[in-house]
Amino acid sequence: QVQLVESGGGLVQPGGSLRLSCAASGTFFSINDMGWYRQVPGKERELVASITIGNFANYVDAVKGRFTISRDNAKNTVYLQMNNLKPEDTAVYYCNARIVFRAFGSEITYWGKGTLVTVSS
Repeated sequence: QVQLVESGGGLVQPGGSLRLSCAASGTFFSINDMGWYRQVPGKERELVASITIGNFANYVDAVKGRFTISRDNAKNTVYLQMNNLKPEDTAVYYCNARIVFRAFGSEITYWGKGTLVTVSS
């Protein structure tokens, strides 16, 4: 059974920083793409940033220059460093991972349960 567990959310003032972490546990062959999504009530979940197993990163325009995604493949962990946070970044942030269970096998997508980030003075 694979689990993704996020941590690092909380309340921060505008202009502040937070670092989110997401660790994958369980038995599997490898993890391909990992990513962070966010969702606010009444809106669809949106991609914030993603990173390939080779460390190629992609960001939504709204966070470029402020957020940095990274991963530690040895720890099966993905991070999201969020700087210069704005009130519009307030959301529940979800971790996502595409996991492979055997060589040349297909991917299965897993989600974390989410961590709340609130940006407010």
